[in-house]
Amino acid sequence: MLIVMKPDATQSDIDRVVQVIERLGFRGHPMPGESRTAIGVTGNRGSVDPTHFENLPGVAEAIRVTKPYKLISSDLRPGRSVIKVGNATIGGGELAMIAGPCAVETPGQVFKVAEVVAASGAKFFRGGAFKPRTSPYAFQGKGEEGLKILAEVRDQFGLNIVTEAMDEHGIDLVEKYGDCIQIGARNMQNFSLLKYAGKTRKPILLKRGLSATLDEFLLAAEYIMAEGNYDVILCERGIRTFADHARNTLDISIVPAIRRLSHLPVIIDPSHASGHNYMVEPLARAGVAVGADGLIIEVHPCPEEALCDGAQALTPLQYTQLYRQLQTLHNSIHMEEAIHAPA
Repeated sequence: MLIVMKPDATQSDIDRVVQVIERLGFRGHPMPGESRTAIGVTGNRGSVDPTHFENLPGVAEAIRVTKPYKLISSDLRPGRSVIKVGNATIGGGELAMIAGPCAVETPGQVFKVAEVVAASGAKFFRGGAFKPRTSPYAFQGKGEEGLKILAEVRDQFGLNIVTEAMDEHGIDLVEKYGDCIQIGARNMQNFSLLKYAGKTRKPILLKRGLSATLDEFLLAAEYIMAEGNYDVILCERGIRTFADHARNTLDISIVPAIRRLSHLPVIIDPSHASGHNYMVEPLARAGVAVGADGLIIEVHPCPEEALCDGAQALTPLQYTQLYRQLQTLHNSIHMEEAIHAPA
């Protein structure tokens, strides 16, 4: 159920509705919008009688929700969500660039990239301290030592840290050292981990699973939000298909599909989608063209020496050139949209 408040509803009116929801044995999720607050109801196994709410002060209407997801839906929040990550935001019209190496290897390697990323004007830095690898013998990351290096990057360069957690202990550590917790593709349907992430108060960057449908992806986000963490960013990073010319197949179409159904911001990862350096630039442009709120790009000072995914990493010079291209493209698209917007 979705309870829509009147534009002039007070905080006391909203609190009263949440109290009634809780007395019924359910959970209320107030979601403030530009002109009104909507309150999602979760925990009910069947329909909820709308008469419990229709006559409460400040309530405009109570709507039954038939979709499998409630909190991620644009029905709950007609406007686009803007997610605060550290001292910056993702969503809301500005193109977010999250750049950095696949894995934290050494302080020197990380600081070289961070200097370039900060100089470009980007506000977010990515780097893996925990690395889920197909082979148990591959480099697994530097763990907490890597997170400490990333924390130094934030202190020295003012960049907000986005990094992956693989388990509950990892979430606790990323919450301590980072600004945004990434849930990787392999964990998209690790429901106990999603619930645990939902109890944190750090933003969550959720990557689409290798074979996940749109509904499965959105419902994974719903798991996080149902626990009370509404700061979720969706990331398309390529899915597994029959194609063998790239590591994965970047599903560009999911960006407008998500924007039609959900208020959550969605970004693109052309690095993991392609697996090849030469594909990153055109796929990144395509992501911006279809309306992505940002990109996550891998950068390494010496890709040929990288301990992880060097084939898809951009050099610092390639990254700087790409960043300028993408900002120009993004600004051009938004200028065109503004010109043709209804008066």
